[in-house]
Amino acid sequence: MSAFDKDDTGPLKGDPAAAGEPDGNEAKASDAASTPDQEAARGRHAGKSAADESQAADQAPSDSSAKEASSADAQADDKTDADSAKEDGADKGSDGLTPLGQAKKEAADYLEALQRERAEFVNFRNRAKKEQDIFRQHGIVDVLTSLLPALDDIDRIKEHGQMDDSFQAVAKKIDKTFEKFGVEKFGEKGEDFDPTKHEAILHKPDPEAKKETVDTVVEAGYRIGDRVIRAARVVVTSPGQ
Repeated sequence: MSAFDKDDTGPLKGDPAAAGEPDGNEAKASDAASTPDQEAARGRHAGKSAADESQAADQAPSDSSAKEASSADAQADDKTDADSAKEDGADKGSDGLTPLGQAKKEAADYLEALQRERAEFVNFRNRAKKEQDIFRQHGIVDVLTSLLPALDDIDRIKEHGQMDDSFQAVAKKIDKTFEKFGVEKFGEKGEDFDPTKHEAILHKPDPEAKKETVDTVVEAGYRIGDRVIRAARVVVTSPGQ
């Protein structure tokens, strides 16, 4: 065998086929062979992604609807609470009382005001009556004081027995008229001497007298109630020499 023949039968140095490496055509063929599977995988992945996106899109409106429904329920609850609070406020007055309680409070206030007005009226009536009595007494005192000289003359006439029946009748009417207005006449012979209602114009000693007594009434005394208009002017008999 010639040297040329050996070279032809043996692998050539630098030949890709001899080194076991695929050449360009084989690589392309391999790529061409794997492309359908990869495309199928890519298609499945793309379909899954589209399905996920569609599901997410479908789920998003559902979540939004749920949130809107929840928000609407919350607003309805708030409105209900507000209406309830408003109704409670309407049922209760500004001071927190129910209509019945408010009516009872107003009735109590009216009763208290009525009682206060009644008490003030009673006080006013009593004060007015007291003032009226005082003014009445002042008028009676003025009239009595003006008539005292005439009354003293009538008493002197009585004492000396110089009064006829007609004049005695007039004197009795005058005395009854003063009694009607509360005027009391006092001062009698033989009664005990009382410096609060008697004015002693003369003391007459008497060895037999045991106490001071009225011996002679010169002028009678007059009083209205406890008020002495004029003390009785008398002669007093006193114990002693």
